[in-house]
Amino acid sequence: MDYELITNYFPSLTARQQEQFAALDALYRDWNSKINVISRKDIDNLYEHHVLHSLAIAEFIRFKPGTSIMDLGTGGGFPGIPLAIMFPEAKFHLVDSTKKKILVCEEVSKAIGLENVTTQWCRAEEVKQKFHFVVSRAVMPLPDLVKIARKNICKEQINALPNGLICLKGGELESEAKPFGKAAQITSLSEYFKEEFFQTKKLVYLPI
Repeated sequence: MDYELITNYFPSLTARQQEQFAALDALYRDWNSKINVISRKDIDNLYEHHVLHSLAIAEFIRFKPGTSIMDLGTGGGFPGIPLAIMFPEAKFHLVDSTKKKILVCEEVSKAIGLENVTTQWCRAEEVKQKFHFVVSRAVMPLPDLVKIARKNICKEQINALPNGLICLKGGELESEAKPFGKAAQITSLSEYFKEEFFQTKKLVYLPI
């Protein structure tokens, strides 16, 4: 599945954004051969399972210029790198506790000329800066994520949605979201994308 999958869903990408998305395949294949950032059998599904999945957040919210976003537990750069391509005027801070994964994020960002990405090799608990949003791909149960992310959300509001946590998760979320009651908004990704992969995938937004 090549990067046309991305342009089908996001037809208004600039030529530069299209080039950046198109470059990801070779870059991640190369890095994956040295450092396993995406499971070997999944690298052929890079655009569907990783890039498009990350961009569900872009379907949910259009970050305003100047928005700052922390990607907690970014792994090889998801959802942070696809979102940084999509929103060149927003700032993304990619955090992971595995040094090799942060190296991949740095090298991929550099290779495609992303100037709105910073990285930090540490545990999320150690990040002191404040951001408008914290995004994450299923690194831990929702209550644990909220506990960590709460300290990193700033007061200043500049987007259509209040600042908070946006995470991509699969499976049964009702019990995880229960402590937050109606505040937690759960969206099924099949509302955005028709591929079968997204049938069980969800986006959770929680204002903090």
